[in-house]
Amino acid sequence: MEVRVQQGNIAEAAVDAVVVNLFEGVTHPGGATGAVDAKIGGLIRRLIAAGEFKGELNETAVLHVTGAPYRKVVVVGLGKAEEFTLERVRQVSATGVKAALKGDVKKVATIVHGAGIGGLDVQQAAQCVAEGALLGTYRYEKYKSKKDDGAQGAELIIVEYSADKLPAVEAGVARGVILAEATNFARDLVNAPGNELTPSELAARAKAMADELGLECEILGREEMARLGMGALLGVAKGSAEEPKLIFLRYRGADEPPIALVGKGVTFDTGGISLKPAEGMAAMTNDMAGAAAVLGAIRAIARLKLPRHVITVAPCVENMPSGTAQKPGDVVRAMTGKTIEIDNTDAEGRLILADAVAYAESKGAQIIVDVATLTGACVVALGKLYSGLVSTDDALAEAILAAGAKAGERYCRLPADPEYKQQYKSDIADIKNTGGRPAGAITGALIISEFIDKARWAHLDIAGTASNDKERHYLPKGATGVAVRTLTELVASL
Repeated sequence: MEVRVQQGNIAEAAVDAVVVNLFEGVTHPGGATGAVDAKIGGLIRRLIAAGEFKGELNETAVLHVTGAPYRKVVVVGLGKAEEFTLERVRQVSATGVKAALKGDVKKVATIVHGAGIGGLDVQQAAQCVAEGALLGTYRYEKYKSKKDDGAQGAELIIVEYSADKLPAVEAGVARGVILAEATNFARDLVNAPGNELTPSELAARAKAMADELGLECEILGREEMARLGMGALLGVAKGSAEEPKLIFLRYRGADEPPIALVGKGVTFDTGGISLKPAEGMAAMTNDMAGAAAVLGAIRAIARLKLPRHVITVAPCVENMPSGTAQKPGDVVRAMTGKTIEIDNTDAEGRLILADAVAYAESKGAQIIVDVATLTGACVVALGKLYSGLVSTDDALAEAILAAGAKAGERYCRLPADPEYKQQYKSDIADIKNTGGRPAGAITGALIISEFIDKARWAHLDIAGTASNDKERHYLPKGATGVAVRTLTELVASL
């Protein structure tokens, strides 16, 4: 969907549908909504008076009208005025635009929700309108014979009445489009089936993106990884006929030590010899959502031209059972020289990330943030609303929480007390790759930290938030693209 900004009066917009809004409890609409109401003969006021629209958050009313330049008016509820936030702008933007696009609608006009009586910053509100619209209308239909055309080929016009506010609206919309498109790029990767998106294919797409954006790119194969001593990563790859790949991208936006974004890229996870149950295994194509997140983030960072030096590392493998697969009880040696006893082959993410974070630090990274669908334990603890955050650096953790709040993505910080490390002591190696069921999300994260020497470190466990079981506001069913916008906002803020 194309998004553009236009100055004017939305009540006179020559489009198929317009989207306006109301706070809960408002009986006489004003501003842009009042202007549209006057244009269509007071239909919105009558709807309110009849008790058919209350303005509750994400409530919609669709009016089919005559005598106006448009044939459809969508009124979307903003909820209580005192509870209105930028995150709600994203939600109501998605809700309103999706309702407007139903039927044979190709051109929609909307106002900047919250920028008037809502009192929000105009540029930030405009950014969230663009984000919500593009994120909410996303669909993955590559393999469907009959596609829902919906937003395909549609145009969204964000109408601003005031000429003074126009530059801020344009700047906000431009930023919102970049962030949403990067998130949707990640969603496409996560939604792709495992027979399409192998480690080699994921690496090829990263290389194509790097060529498009002018990023430095290096793809390491099995031989290069073996020379570097990446025994933890290569151990996971032993069971698959698919070749492992390690993606390395660099964006040089400043002359400074790099910030490293490291993402788990298990393109399909059977659990290996410690085989997962058949039920739900088809969803294990999303075990590369961490890699997708960091690739989407560096895409947004480069397009925004942020004045930062950023590297992305994504270790990509399949975790399969076979006659060559690693076994429980095996011992592998990571790039740092530290040895790991394999207690469970389904705890493979921390193994590939062990070598990936070590590689990132070897490239000079002084800040490392890893992202992974790491543990079912995190889903049990936090459900599907919050991602887990584990860090040994308070300032970095606070920066991530703030970036997540700005992006509309929620994180809960879990403790990282050194005492937890006792749980993964090994009798025959330096450490084991699991610490047992208690505090599994914490010990899984801390195992990754064992392979970082001096860099500031944080870990994001997105196992519960990488995909949705059902659609809601701007989050579709399937891949969410979580952490792309948080990581981008984090890099912008550091």
